[in-house]
Amino acid sequence: MVAPACAQIYAGTNDGGAVVLSNFQTNETPDLVIGAPPAPAAAVSGAPATAQLAVAPGATGLERFKPMIRQVAQETSMSPQLLHAVIAVESGYDAKAISRKGAQGLMQLMPQTAQRFGVRDALDPLQNVRGGAMYLKWLLDYFNGDLKLALAGYNAGEHEVVRAGYRIPQNRETRDYVPKVLAQLKRSNPNYF
Repeated sequence: MVAPACAQIYAGTNDGGAVVLSNFQTNETPDLVIGAPPAPAAAVSGAPATAQLAVAPGATGLERFKPMIRQVAQETSMSPQLLHAVIAVESGYDAKAISRKGAQGLMQLMPQTAQRFGVRDALDPLQNVRGGAMYLKWLLDYFNGDLKLALAGYNAGEHEVVRAGYRIPQNRETRDYVPKVLAQLKRSNPNYF
């Protein structure tokens, strides 16, 4: 079954009084005008459609979030293995993780990135993974499908990759981060590359 296309629309006014519309919530567009309905999930074994988005109680790590990550991957047309690799490196599947720099949740979203991709609660696993998947997809588009540059952008910010001449920035964290995610991805899916 194919879901209808839909998006959320935010509105506001700029300093000049002009109405501004956006698909992202920002300081200039704080008000949600049209909310995107949650994407339907296929029913599994007679379970309700939302069962795939639920977090498995009592499970830990990868198994706890696996159904939700699979559903977000389908919604965003992203590789579930890639999302798992980023989550494993970013937070080790700790939904409450907060970095020294303020990145939050499973995919370690910075507050500005969370806001940019419509995440209201970065510690909510579903919102966090959706926002992180949307950002990663945006980065892959921005860097013409170059996975290494997209991952570098995820870690350091896309502007740092551009400043580095469309190469992996030379800061140690990003130089270490990209191979870690790629190695994690290769372990989970040797045929990915």
